[in-house]
Amino acid sequence: MTHPSKADVLLPDAQALYRELLAGVRALRAPDAHLVGITSGGAWLAQRLQHDLGLSGEPGVISSAMHRDDFSKRGLTGAGQQTQLGFDVNEAHIILLDDVLYTGRTIRAVLNELFDYGRPASVKLAVLVDRGGRELPVQADFAAARVALPATQSLALARDAQGGFRFEVETLPT
Repeated sequence: MTHPSKADVLLPDAQALYRELLAGVRALRAPDAHLVGITSGGAWLAQRLQHDLGLSGEPGVISSAMHRDDFSKRGLTGAGQQTQLGFDVNEAHIILLDDVLYTGRTIRAVLNELFDYGRPASVKLAVLVDRGGRELPVQADFAAARVALPATQSLALARDAQGGFRFEVETLPT
């Protein structure tokens, strides 16, 4: 039995999916809602959405590093940018953004982090890609696409110097 190589995987067009995400977030967003992106791909999406929706200020950024259930194995490696929320979380309406939804464990971790800052009125989840494979009961309110990949591969959003998006597939060690 052979597994597809990186070259065999047909990657979705991240730029086209971003346009779908923009429309989906526009439909989900209440006038007073705050965008919060999960580091790093979700933060990139939130930043571009903030601009494209004509919203003032900076979007929030949230990290899953401190609440991961695999923290003892990973530590702070790959933590990237730390949580920065420039608004009062209490009673806020939040649209949480991520590039790829897979097991649901990152979403669980960022919800724990978010509640460390207060109690939001509502949290909606919008993602560029839902790849299935859930291990926790987490579901996106909006997903621009659904993509199937083997569990031996990960899908991540990458950004070029001009701010354009593309997907990269990495084969995980077995």
